[in-house]
Amino acid sequence: MPLQAKPFLKWAGGKGRLLAQYQPYLPSEFKTYFEPFLGGAAVFFHLAPARAVLTDINPELINLYTCVRDQVEAVIQLLAQHKAQHCDAYYYQIRALPKQQTLNSVERAARILYLNKTCFNGLYRENALGHFNVPMGRYRNPQIYDPNLLRQTSDMLRVAEIAVQPFQAVLETATPADFVYFDPPYQPISATSSFTAYSRFSFCEADQIALRDVFAQLQMRGVRTMLSNSDCPFIRDLYADFRVISIEASRAINSRPDRRGKVSEVLVLSW
Repeated sequence: MPLQAKPFLKWAGGKGRLLAQYQPYLPSEFKTYFEPFLGGAAVFFHLAPARAVLTDINPELINLYTCVRDQVEAVIQLLAQHKAQHCDAYYYQIRALPKQQTLNSVERAARILYLNKTCFNGLYRENALGHFNVPMGRYRNPQIYDPNLLRQTSDMLRVAEIAVQPFQAVLETATPADFVYFDPPYQPISATSSFTAYSRFSFCEADQIALRDVFAQLQMRGVRTMLSNSDCPFIRDLYADFRVISIEASRAINSRPDRRGKVSEVLVLSW
């Protein structure tokens, strides 16, 4: 029986609720699955591929997935300690730790997952220095970790190569037998909305254009490629030469609850 793992990390723009709409467009057979913007990895867990290459430019995110794959019991043990001590003061104490200087890789992984499960709205956000800066959420009893889910996730991740890489690196290894899914930071749809401000790694219009060029190169090589993004004139113009499908998504992250709700997104296919 296949593993039933699912995303263990809250992530802005996570695709868990869109999988039913994506399903008709996901290839049933491929050799290697590539996901160059890792995030919550909902599509990876849904597909449960035999081989995968999971990458991102955020080293903390990649460290978390690597530690869950390779040292899951150590991560679970530290998360149990975080849960036992969780309170306002403890949250801000852990948030203030200078991660690269004082923590080993497993401690960094447990720290970021603890903060992710207890911060406001499950939002991952860093300032310009790479410091996590989200205030604590108001949860009565946050589920900081699920040991069984983490163990299932660890088993699934054993098929994956996990690395810090820019999205362009997919051009070095993807072949026509493979499937590539791009889920980049979304293009803002208005002057007051920013889908790119969740970390110090900004994603501007020039990056969107560079990504389109990579998408086009993959198509010319015969690599099946799928991309999601916001539904706006800039993105539709960028991908006017490709198959573009409208998707209805729920916007979950907004400081005002009345501005959360349905929003149109696009799914771009290279075939």
